[in-house]
Parts: sequence; C-alpha cells; structure tokens
Amino acid sequence: MKKIFLCAINNISSGNCSQDCKFCTQSAKNSIDIDKYRYKNIETIVQEAKRAYANKAIGYCLVTAGKGLDDKSLEFVTKSARAVKKALPSLSLIGCNGLASKEQLLELKKAGIDNYNHNLESSKEFYPSIVSTHKWEQRYQTSLNVKEAGLRLCSGGIFGLGESMSDRNSLINSITQLKPHSIPINFFISNDSLPINQPKITQEEAVEIIKKIRVKNPNAMIMIAGGRELIFGNNYKNMFDSGADAIVIGDYLTTNGFKAKHDLDMIDQLGLSLATNCD
Repeated sequence: MKKIFLCAINNISSGNCSQDCKFCTQSAKNSIDIDKYRYKNIETIVQEAKRAYANKAIGYCLVTAGKGLDDKSLEFVTKSARAVKKALPSLSLIGCNGLASKEQLLELKKAGIDNYNHNLESSKEFYPSIVSTHKWEQRYQTSLNVKEAGLRLCSGGIFGLGESMSDRNSLINSITQLKPHSIPINFFISNDSLPINQPKITQEEAVEIIKKIRVKNPNAMIMIAGGRELIFGNNYKNMFDSGADAIVIGDYLTTNGFKAKHDLDMIDQLGLSLATNCD
C-alpha cells in the first residue's frame, strides 16, 4: 500500500523581504496585503507544531522571509527548532531560511533541524527574468552546502511562471543533479498585485511535470505544495497516481490550504496509508 507523507509549514518570519522575486507575495517590492512580522512568538510556533503533529504531519518546516540567514535570524531559527524538538522529539524539522553557508547549516543541524528546503525555483536560463537581486547559482550553491553539512536536502521549484518547456526540463535536470531527499513542486497562481500574470497551468500539464520528475528521481519524496488546491482540487488520485507521495497539509505561507480533516478524509477514501516517519 502506498504511503503518503504529510508536511506542515510555519511562516515564523513574514513579509518585508528585500528581494525582488516577481512570484513572491512576501517581497517588499510587491505591494500585497499580508501579515508582516519580524519574529513569531516561539511558544506560538510550538503550539502550531503540536497542532500539525496531531493532524498527522511528520515534517514541520520553519520558514523565514528574506534573502538568507544572518546572525539574528540564525539565532531565532535555532531557538525555535530547539523548542519544537523538546516538545515533539519525533517530528522531522525542516529549515527554509534562504541562502545559507555550510557553517550556518551546521548550527541549524545542532539545534535539531533535520532537513533544509531551498528550492531552485526555475531554470538557470529563466531565473534572471524573474529575480535580479540574487543569482540562481547562489541557490544551487546553498543546496550543495546543505548536503555538505549532512542535512537532507529538499529542493524543487515553481511551475507556471511563464517559462518554456525547455526551461521546465532544465529545472528538472538541475534538481535531479542535486539528488534531493524530497522535491517540493509548486504551481504558480496569479495575483493581481504581482508583476507576473500568467494563466494557471492545466491539471494535464501538472501531471506531466510530476511524471517527469518521478521518472528522473525514482527514490525521492515528491511533495505537491503551493497551488495544489486550485490545480488538482479533490482529484487526489490523479495527483498520487502520477508519482507524488507527499503533500503540504494545512495553510501555506500567505495563503490558505484545505482543512487538515479534508485532506485526511480524501487520502483515506483512496485506501492509502500515512507515513509515520520521513525515511
């Protein structure tokens, strides 16, 4: 019986990012009305982790807005990680904190972070058209740093930004070269306040993307994340049959997802079981 992995994400530092990523609602360059806060209360983070764990999440991602880690954000993430691990030792923790050096990643590992999520987002060729404040090569290097630090790498991207088929294949090839433990797949959903205005990709396109990634990465966990609800709706069978075996449960960084009970019920109706660890 196929097992489905559930992951939850927590936006522990939201908005006011200095980077100009055209797809991101948290960029200060994009005037979008979202909750903005420097650091979330750590006890709140722990309580939200407990709620995610009660909803069968086995992975929990601590996300901070910004280009990358500095001394203050590193201290905050490590404090948050230690607090969550103390309360829930078996929960697999994921850091998602932008560009990071091997030394910074080693500090996260000491604090209990098990995995680090750093998506390539798009192909090397297409990236300069959607981001100018840092380079794609920096993202790739951070992904290499993750592996050198002994953390499990989560690296994927966003599809539907206006990229060509060649760009999609290039991104998939770059992800494959990294040999990540898990691959988050996001589908871009337009927002009138974002510089990118693209029609959403079709479910058929999404299925083909998942199939290609699965063929090239037979042993990786493939997680369907942002845009899942609007692309697949309740068609979980189509999503899982195409090669996905993980989803983000609950809300995303600045948008709402399905209620946890809805996802759990849909998985149960398909006769699928839930994974109890990330191995």
